[in-house]
Amino acid sequence: MLEGRADGDRTGSAARIRVLLAEDAPLIRQALTALLSQEPDIDIVAAVDHGDLIVPTALRTPPDVAVLDIDLPGMDGITAAVELQAKLPSCRTLLLTSVARPDHLRRALAARVVGFVRKDAPTSRLAEDIRQVAQGHRVVDPELALAAATATDNPLTPREVSVLRLTAQGASTREVAAQLYISVGTVRNHLASTVAKTQARGRVDAIRIATEAGWL
Repeated sequence: MLEGRADGDRTGSAARIRVLLAEDAPLIRQALTALLSQEPDIDIVAAVDHGDLIVPTALRTPPDVAVLDIDLPGMDGITAAVELQAKLPSCRTLLLTSVARPDHLRRALAARVVGFVRKDAPTSRLAEDIRQVAQGHRVVDPELALAAATATDNPLTPREVSVLRLTAQGASTREVAAQLYISVGTVRNHLASTVAKTQARGRVDAIRIATEAGWL
């Protein structure tokens, strides 16, 4: 996504698109701001690095399109999109993601997000996606759409997901029990159930299966 924009004849007569950019990685945020600012019809009116800053900034400097990284500190992009829809319905949202997780796309569509694209797309394509979103069109990366369409339903309960997620992060059984305020035996039961439901060979395999399916 950090390549320059494609050459092309675009007139300056079209209305300029006001864009708010939210990306927590400084180099990516600065590069996208610089590259998108070269587009003749796009103005970056604000760039923030924290999810909690999106809505307050948008209310002070109303954008036409909010381009949000889905994984942000404080508040994720989808939650921010929901708040934006409620408080600034004129702003359309385009989400950026580096991982094709079906649950993210489903949540995004439920939140009335109109754009969902990969972060590794060329900047020229992102600029065109912003234009499409600004015009009221929906833009969804084909690979992300296919992943969502072919994904199987999550068989795990919310508690099993929490236990498996903490285990995947390296927490011991006792640490998981302490964080979730349950007994060690209950943690083991949840892990055993998770292994059975995913038809995995063990905990590590269950983590792999759940991660690839987008359940974590």
